[in-house]
Amino acid sequence: MKKIVAALAPAALSAGLLTVPMAGVPSANEALPQWPEVGSARVVPLQETGSPNERLNLIVVCDGYQADEMDRCEQDVDRNQAIQWGVEPFRSYRDYINVYLLQIVSQDSGVRRDPEEDASNEVKDRKNTPMRLWYSDGLTNPLARGITYGSALDPGGCPGHPSGNANPTYPLAPGILGDTRCSGNQQRAMYLNSYVAPALGLEPGVFRPTGGSNSGPQNVQTLAISNTFTYGGIGGRDATASGGSPQSPLISLHELGHSLGTLADEYPYSDRPTPGPPHGPNEPSSFHHTRQTSEQLTANQSKWWRWLGEESLSGGPIRAADEDGYESGTYNGSNVWRPSSHSMMRWIGFYFDQVGLEHMVARVTGQRDKGQMSLLHTPAGTVARDDVLWLQTTHPRFHDLDITWRAGGPQGEVIATGTRTLDLGELGLAPGTTVHVEVRDPVGPDGIDWVRNPSTNNTATDSGYNGPRFVQTRTWTVGDTTAAADSVVPEITGSTPTIRPVAGDEVVFVETTHPSGRVLDVAWTLNGAAVAATGDGRTLDLGALELPAGTHELTATVTDPAAPGASDAATWTVDNALPTAPRTLSEPLTTMTSDSGHGIYFDGWDMWLQPQDDRAGYEGEPYVVGELRLNGDGWFNYFGFPEQPMPESPFEFRHSGQVVKALTYGNLGTGGLSKAAFEQNYGPGDPNGPFVPGYGTHTVEHRAVDPAGNIGEAESYTATVLPGAELACTQTITGPRAGSLLVTNGVTCLDGATVAGTVTVRSGASLVMRDSTVSGSLLADGAAEVQLLGSTLAGQVRVTGTVNGVTAAGSTFRGSVTLAGNGRVPGNASEQRFTQYGEAYGPILAGNSFAGRLSCSGSSAPVRDFGAANERRGLATGECSAL
Repeated sequence: MKKIVAALAPAALSAGLLTVPMAGVPSANEALPQWPEVGSARVVPLQETGSPNERLNLIVVCDGYQADEMDRCEQDVDRNQAIQWGVEPFRSYRDYINVYLLQIVSQDSGVRRDPEEDASNEVKDRKNTPMRLWYSDGLTNPLARGITYGSALDPGGCPGHPSGNANPTYPLAPGILGDTRCSGNQQRAMYLNSYVAPALGLEPGVFRPTGGSNSGPQNVQTLAISNTFTYGGIGGRDATASGGSPQSPLISLHELGHSLGTLADEYPYSDRPTPGPPHGPNEPSSFHHTRQTSEQLTANQSKWWRWLGEESLSGGPIRAADEDGYESGTYNGSNVWRPSSHSMMRWIGFYFDQVGLEHMVARVTGQRDKGQMSLLHTPAGTVARDDVLWLQTTHPRFHDLDITWRAGGPQGEVIATGTRTLDLGELGLAPGTTVHVEVRDPVGPDGIDWVRNPSTNNTATDSGYNGPRFVQTRTWTVGDTTAAADSVVPEITGSTPTIRPVAGDEVVFVETTHPSGRVLDVAWTLNGAAVAATGDGRTLDLGALELPAGTHELTATVTDPAAPGASDAATWTVDNALPTAPRTLSEPLTTMTSDSGHGIYFDGWDMWLQPQDDRAGYEGEPYVVGELRLNGDGWFNYFGFPEQPMPESPFEFRHSGQVVKALTYGNLGTGGLSKAAFEQNYGPGDPNGPFVPGYGTHTVEHRAVDPAGNIGEAESYTATVLPGAELACTQTITGPRAGSLLVTNGVTCLDGATVAGTVTVRSGASLVMRDSTVSGSLLADGAAEVQLLGSTLAGQVRVTGTVNGVTAAGSTFRGSVTLAGNGRVPGNASEQRFTQYGEAYGPILAGNSFAGRLSCSGSSAPVRDFGAANERRGLATGECSAL
């Protein structure tokens, strides 16, 4: 992977922000072949979309990375950011955010008190990293996952920090860079004040060691990435996440849900292995938890009442405290309800549901606590009667803002729409006329429908689409003077970033200088041919052009009609090549006879995805995001499997999931892909119970999201999971076999075998046929178990009195088939649970082909196909008539 620093150096240098020169620290124009001493740091702009005073600023800090590990830091951050930009609202509002990477050379590698390390407790607790990040209870709790800013390594007080909550300037000095008497919060404030504050033009000492909401400017969010593979992180104004964990970027998103969106956890526990206590009788203070029913929410117009019944972005309809609602949350195991089954605040990997997204959008557009959508403009007051009024707005990536100009005030006549410049000279407005403009982000029900709250407020929990986070207005008075002549040159002063390709349906923009009395012209060309822009020509909606697939070159050129020959231009690569996510599946037991792509499995299956994209226009090989969706539920990030490195590890689907550190992953049963382990034991009286294992047929969709934000077309496949397990063979027969076969005891397996005669199975014996052929008949009476998998049986089949079960899957039966008096003994606790809470089942006939008569009678429970339909050309009678 090309180093981020090198890839972004041209843009960073032009902004003058790559590095804040200090003693012992490299300057911006140094080649930096190697990192210098421990404690050295630099600031790298990952993206700059506007003045730090007019943007939400995300500061990503690498902690615990030594000089020779900085490539890993950059890779971890690249993956983290790629996944963030693929999830709303960050995908659409990416250009509302500046992102800076603070890299610091660490003395030690890793994180303090890592519960996964084998080192002694003493060594683990002495690890010296710049931010002192640690798992606070990692020495005693193997499930520790909260990464926080740790205590000082040594007593004595931090030099330059006279008191814990003081706000000094923290000047850097060699003795302070790695002083073990400084705590993590003190180190954080010191580095941010010494490096980030000057780079962003912030006042000295603006970052404080207090932690929480008072730790720095209101439009700054920090995210510290620790150098560990161990799952972990925590939210707040100064969020953290483990850098190497496959789930690290998902932890980051969840923690930003806390920090930006003021969202609460929706977990059913505070101590992971144990269900939390019931919630009390009071209504929760959290705006996305309730004890009210849907009827009560609607009657009270309370909380998320406007979203009730909508299909959640994270899967399942949005509900309240109803019989079919989603019980548990706020660390309570019961007696409280959340809007959706598994949003990002419940289990990482899914999207924000609408209730969470509504607040996240507001917090991003309003620059967190600033509470205002950014809008620069012609200075307010009286303007010349022939001057040009201009606006510089923020720019969502996939839709444009609505702009309405009026003469006479807010209710006056509409004189222009959709333009960010207004030439008063063309309008001839009388002196004294008030010119009013409204800039609105169409996020309400009549637009992209992300915010349904009509409030005009801008608080953390009451930000409506009529409020200042989404609507800004300005007024001017037309004077009686004329615009003075000037010599402003035509320049592009801001634009959609040119250092990365843009998506094929993006709305690209430019901002220009603003000469007096005239509007600069902006011309757009695509692959050298002129294309028409919209409004005043400063935006171009690529989606409206319906571009052919592939890579294109887009150029915007600004010229001055009053000064021919003077111009400025910006060029972008347009990535309109959709990404793909080819799959590889583990080998099935067999496939359906009617669909060779439909695998049939015991237990479950594995899926490897290889998200990929055309790299034209990119530096290096930026991360491509993979996503999957199970049975039409919410889209889920593909991260392989927890505690296993990507890309080698697959996503593992299992009928009841698999438990890793008291959390369940890959669950095909009720409740979604991810759950708490204890929820898999819930019965009918428990929240969202009972748990039912996911035996049956499932559809999985998968797709990719590329670095430009293009979402690829989804591919899909279907797989069936059957109860049962492959039997251990006591005798295995392969290849051709002349004559008949008599099975009298043990488990006889035919694996790729061809039997010319009849196969007879006596009482107590078992037969497994896999990818085999029997030319004669199959006769089994009183067998222990019979499994027929992907095989062909040419003659008569009669199976009666089987004790443990009959399973036929993906097999071809050319003669008549009779099943009579067969039983079924569930083989494990999951099968027993499925029988108890799901469906009782006897013989299993899944994905077979029957040419002759099929007769089923006297089974201990109904014959089931588990969603894998059989092909029948002959008559079916008895219990099999419904198949």
